[in-house]
Amino acid sequence: MSGMNEGDQAPDFELVSNDESIVKLSSFRGKKNIVLCFYPKNHLFACPSKKVFQMAEAIIESYPKIKEHAELFAISVDTVQDQKKFVEEYHVPYLHLSDTQKIACKAYAGLNIAGLAKRSTFIIDQDGKISKIFRDISPEKHGQEIISSLQNLK
Repeated sequence: MSGMNEGDQAPDFELVSNDESIVKLSSFRGKKNIVLCFYPKNHLFACPSKKVFQMAEAIIESYPKIKEHAELFAISVDTVQDQKKFVEEYHVPYLHLSDTQKIACKAYAGLNIAGLAKRSTFIIDQDGKISKIFRDISPEKHGQEIISSLQNLK
């Protein structure tokens, strides 16, 4: 069970993204709200998981609006190579972070039986506090949910 609750300080992490840049969460403190979208894996049984794809589509669609309020990252246990392929294949406009050590996935989302991150989204405000956690996600509505909760931040 993940120990994160709304109002908690977001644990810092440093992960490599699909463009091989290093993303350190604390570097946004005082500058930007952050949206972290955790998901199990890009390819389940060697084919893209339909749900991951739907989810990516929903977020890509809402991304221009999300970007006005926050920096968004998708995170899974996939390798940097896998993230690169996925982002190129689906023209994803935001960074996918590789958490092969499962440090952030464990701290935030918690892991499922297969050791993959549970699908969940965390909204982190500029003070580095978790302002909203979505654990029960329906891809169709999720982009809009993210935008609404960002608009509710100061």
